Amino acid sequence: MREQVLDYIRERDLFHAGDRVVVAVSGGADSVALLRVLLELRAELGIVLVVAHFNHQLRGADSDADEKFVANLAQCHDVAFFAGRADIREHAASNKLSIEHAAREVRYEWLMKLAHEQRFDVAATAHTFDDQAETVLMKFLRGAGTKGLAGIHPLLLREGIRIARPLLETQRAEVEQYLTSIGQRWREDESNCDPRFARNRIRHELLPLLEREYNPNLRELLNEAAEVALAEEDYWQGKAQAFLDRWQRPHGRLFLVDKLSPSDGLLAEPLAMQRRVLKCFLESRDLPTDCHHIEAVRRCALGEISQVDLPGGWRARRNGDWLELAPTVAQTLGSVASYECLLPIPGMCVVPEARLEVRATVVAADEAAIAVAGSLLCMAKIGSQLRIRNWQPGDRFHPAHTASEEKLKRLFSEQHIPADQRQLWPVGLAGSRIVWVRGFPAALDFAWVPGSGDALRIEVSPEE
Repeated sequence: MREQVLDYIRERDLFHAGDRVVVAVSGGADSVALLRVLLELRAELGIVLVVAHFNHQLRGADSDADEKFVANLAQCHDVAFFAGRADIREHAASNKLSIEHAAREVRYEWLMKLAHEQRFDVAATAHTFDDQAETVLMKFLRGAGTKGLAGIHPLLLREGIRIARPLLETQRAEVEQYLTSIGQRWREDESNCDPRFARNRIRHELLPLLEREYNPNLRELLNEAAEVALAEEDYWQGKAQAFLDRWQRPHGRLFLVDKLSPSDGLLAEPLAMQRRVLKCFLESRDLPTDCHHIEAVRRCALGEISQVDLPGGWRARRNGDWLELAPTVAQTLGSVASYECLLPIPGMCVVPEARLEVRATVVAADEAAIAVAGSLLCMAKIGSQLRIRNWQPGDRFHPAHTASEEKLKRLFSEQHIPADQRQLWPVGLAGSRIVWVRGFPAALDFAWVPGSGDALRIEVSPEE
């Protein structure tokens, strides 16, 4: 198993020399095996390991015993240990979630917060070959498209932290054989056999039935399907995003057709591309993207129907050569007004809707050198003015000192900005790019760095 995992890590480029890796360990066989094999490989990979355990408080004394087991395991191998806990039943009830969904949501939120606080580079989780097969089958039964059928990704980026799954080519039987061979105990969680949970029914009932009655190689086929779907998803997502970068306009507008150049616009694309672009277009506004909604919006774009009402109080309609997304009248009447104004550089603008003044001040290079890194914009990249408007669903931003672009909605949540304040939260745009957001560092590509000349400071104060 050691060499198999090492080959998989190198093939997928999961870790880099110098990475600080937090290993999520529940105490079960899979996560204990992941920790033990990474302990064997850490010198060869050049990584630093720590252990994290989240206590879901679902099994009383047994949950506490799991936490104690993992703490002792970390201590035995001289690895730093971090623990978190939450009342999952209460979270599930208050947010109307299943226990499975609530546990996964809270666990990942805690793990990401821990990774940021402790400056970890990677979070490693113990998803196996069998988990992948179960996930793909579950997604298929729920009507997933290519994205869902891609299953569990070997490596993904979440909130700037890489999440790696080194055991995705390792079967559960190999995990237990490995632990037995090295004399390592693990904890058994009886809830893994509870038929109330959908995954358990798939694991213990449906998959064995399908293997026994239809295809004994079903797990291998499901994993192969995930590999194909992942490559397809990566390719089409890139093509669709490139299309949107060219043809999407602010305020939810998408170009459909050019009468003088019929090869341009959404309607000139093949059916598969149309659906993929519309999926991304809806996702950019945090709107539903199931097959039913995508096809209804496509029919609207074709002019077959005049408009489509979408969940969340949004409506799609065709307006000439454009497809437009806008709030319904009912939603607009129940919300505060949006705003947009120009901020001269240097200069000031007033935002009466938010009762704010926004001021732009030029900062000399020598003064900028002693400012907080990432707090200033580069004058040479901004121009003579910024466009100031309120936040809109789907806005994305890449603050300095972070690894990736994220939706502002997620960044607001991480910074605990109250939901009732977000709609009027000011953002600044240079062209179509968001380069400044109140309360955040400057955008990575527009942040001032030494040697780039004068800088720009944006300040917000209550309207006088």
